Amino acid sequence: MKRIKTFAVAAIAVMLAASGCSKTPQVSEDNAEALKEATKEELEQAVSDRDELLSLVNDISDGLNQIKTLEGIVAVGKAETPNQKQQIRQDIASIQEALEQRKQRLEELEKKLSSSKMYTNKLQSTITSLKNQIEEQRKEIERLTGELTSANERIGVLGNQVDSLTTTVAGVTDQRDEARRQATDLTNELNFCYYAIGSDKELKEHNIVQGGGFLRKSKLMEGEFDQAFFTKSDKRSLTRIPLYAKKAEVLTKQPKDSYVIEDENGNKVLRITNAEKFWKTTNYLVVKIK
Repeated sequence: MKRIKTFAVAAIAVMLAASGCSKTPQVSEDNAEALKEATKEELEQAVSDRDELLSLVNDISDGLNQIKTLEGIVAVGKAETPNQKQQIRQDIASIQEALEQRKQRLEELEKKLSSSKMYTNKLQSTITSLKNQIEEQRKEIERLTGELTSANERIGVLGNQVDSLTTTVAGVTDQRDEARRQATDLTNELNFCYYAIGSDKELKEHNIVQGGGFLRKSKLMEGEFDQAFFTKSDKRSLTRIPLYAKKAEVLTKQPKDSYVIEDENGNKVLRITNAEKFWKTTNYLVVKIK
């Protein structure tokens, strides 16, 4: 920034000397001679060229400030939203376009001044310095563009990683849910129980009780029997079974101290007092009623 201001002062000094508007007596002999020979039109043109050069100096200085502002934004990563990133890209494009226009203006001004009687080595040095400043700014914009592109690529990679992790988490979540479902199904299956209530005739018809009779012992659920005759239930919630009969007898081997058969409104009801013990030896309950 200090260099830009120095060049601006130098340009002003040279152009004032060239235009004949300076009040300082320190004018070179060549410039003095040039002023003597200059026509009114040439002096007016010199003033116009001076103003154009000063305008360029100010524009180049403003361009440097814009670049410094963009450097700060890109360096600290302030462009968090897509709209902000788009704005930065637009700002960079605008500065690039402005730099190209300033370069063309300076080249046109140099071409015009080089054929003027007011053209001096010092003025040429100032123009060269301004060219160098524009080139440095152009390179700096290219560097910022590269940094922004690189940042966008890194963001894209991170986005892909996040998507991959999200997919992985979703897969793990699905596996966890499936494992829970299977555990629940297994728990439910382990707690399924089955009970059948019927007369001796009904139990035999469904092959739940086989044989029996005079001096012969009945067989219980041996071979194939009618599973559909049983009622399916859950050990955890089954505590009471209405038997709808005056008399009832448990044929399966549930411990006698794990249940009671009670009268209720003239009918028998089986009430389980210790579910864990009641279902410990078998998941089936067969009750013969009369």
